[in-house]
Amino acid sequence: MRTLGEQPAVRNVDAVRHVRATAGSVSAAGNAGAVDLPATDVPWSEELQGRTVVVKCGGSTLEDPALRRSFAQDVVELWQAGLHPVVVHGGGPQISSMLDRLALEVRFEAGMRVTTPEAMDVVRMVLTGQVQRDLVGAINAHGPFAVGMSGEDAHTLTAVRRPAWVDGRPVDIGLVGDIVDVAPGTVRNLLSGGRIPVVSPVARGADGQIYNVNADLAASALAVALGADRLVMLTDVPGLYADWPRSTEVIPRLTAGELETLLPGLAGGMLPKMEGCLRAVRSGVGRVHVLDGRTPHAVLRGVLTEENPGTTVLPDEAPDTTRGAAPDVAPHEEEAPA
Repeated sequence: MRTLGEQPAVRNVDAVRHVRATAGSVSAAGNAGAVDLPATDVPWSEELQGRTVVVKCGGSTLEDPALRRSFAQDVVELWQAGLHPVVVHGGGPQISSMLDRLALEVRFEAGMRVTTPEAMDVVRMVLTGQVQRDLVGAINAHGPFAVGMSGEDAHTLTAVRRPAWVDGRPVDIGLVGDIVDVAPGTVRNLLSGGRIPVVSPVARGADGQIYNVNADLAASALAVALGADRLVMLTDVPGLYADWPRSTEVIPRLTAGELETLLPGLAGGMLPKMEGCLRAVRSGVGRVHVLDGRTPHAVLRGVLTEENPGTTVLPDEAPDTTRGAAPDVAPHEEEAPA
């Protein structure tokens, strides 16, 4: 059995052809259309074989059975092509739905869910007991690939309570954690055993307290700890807007320094997402793709071709091809943070 880091043979030499034959796209209005993938072979499998790709999928994508199947197929295709995919999932809409059913408050501050001890029990239950199981099942419909785990398992994710500010004032967001340590050994062991880890963003503190961690920040921290070549963030908007709300033009590419300049102007769910992107590329991840998860096969499009839609964040030394003005306010995504 090969070990993590070796260059494996492509498991399915027809993987790229299959994607080109089946991939489609969905506009913001939800209309299906054709995807123009490269007509000639792209040397992506040679370039990325044996490399780790961390993919964060939000709960809004996983709510749609068709998109969940498409996402699961993409993850398996990456595995078949010789990459090491790791999935980190959210579950905001599912958590909010359960909180409503239990007559518990649903509230967000600074792009984060305010998490009381009662809400934390629901977060833990929904993420690991419902959303993760549905996703693992969708991936394993293609074979015995996926293994579910939580950031609590083997102390994979350790967090401390995260402070938050709104309009310059501190606000109490409860049991929301910021990751301070990652022990990637269990994830690495799963990868070396040929499995696809599916990770729920729940973490334990050094004092034993359990924290709700934003899935974008969890994916970023895990990508850094694993030395991932790519981090893919799926969301429910087309990418990072250049001048929201005056324009829906998406910034196709920007460097870490440019993103750092834009960060104070972001709000809602886009704030922790882009914070995670910045942390990742500043800590060694090769690049981050922020893609519209409403588009079928968005993950393969993002990894396969440089012409992918969405926003790509590159390290500071990367060439600057596009600059965008800082948005006044970022859209609050329908995908509520977990």
